[in-house]
Amino acid sequence: MADTMRGDRTDRTRSWRRPKQMKLADMVGEGVYVASAATRLTLKNTILVEILAHGEDFAVERFLPEARDVLLSLADEAQADAARVESERKRASRRHTDSYGTHDYRSRDVRNLRRRQRQSEQVAQVLRERAEDPEELRKLVEDAREAAWSEVERNIDSALRIEAARPDLEPDYAKLRDARMQSLRLVDLPRLAAHRRRNAQGAAGELAAAAPAKPGRADLSELE
Repeated sequence: MADTMRGDRTDRTRSWRRPKQMKLADMVGEGVYVASAATRLTLKNTILVEILAHGEDFAVERFLPEARDVLLSLADEAQADAARVESERKRASRRHTDSYGTHDYRSRDVRNLRRRQRQSEQVAQVLRERAEDPEELRKLVEDAREAAWSEVERNIDSALRIEAARPDLEPDYAKLRDARMQSLRLVDLPRLAAHRRRNAQGAAGELAAAAPAKPGRADLSELE
């Protein structure tokens, strides 16, 4: 019995353990990945505007300066975040009372804040290194171009499917038509009929309430 109780306590203790934190290298890699995705999105939008809207020719070298500027801007944001976290960490190290909120840091939060500071600093460093790497910049522009062309292709394909839609070209048209007609009979039409009945009943009720009362026999008790 005692062994069973100890086993239960052990299982509960294990279930209460907090999950392990991510390694710093993984955190930095995640931050760099998000920054790279944001850079590609910015470049993709620029390519769509410059090439498609304005009719300009595409050249990788033309977009390299913008790719560099975006990376450096994101590096500056990461560095500013590191400075902010460092300030919060210093204040938290002097506070030993209970916290009053999520961002009300105390001395026990110093370790996590230091990790966040180091993460932001290393992300900023990696982004600055990539901003000075021509091959990395070229890869970002090429990936952004592929994303832009994919978006254009999807839009064109969707437009053509809508404009050129024909029942005889749809292999499952008959099957889908039967399903749509059954849904119309069993769901849409009964719902429409119920809606019309409710409207008719509501209108009848309003007319009855507005109609004048019919004259009847007077209540003589009211004259007393």
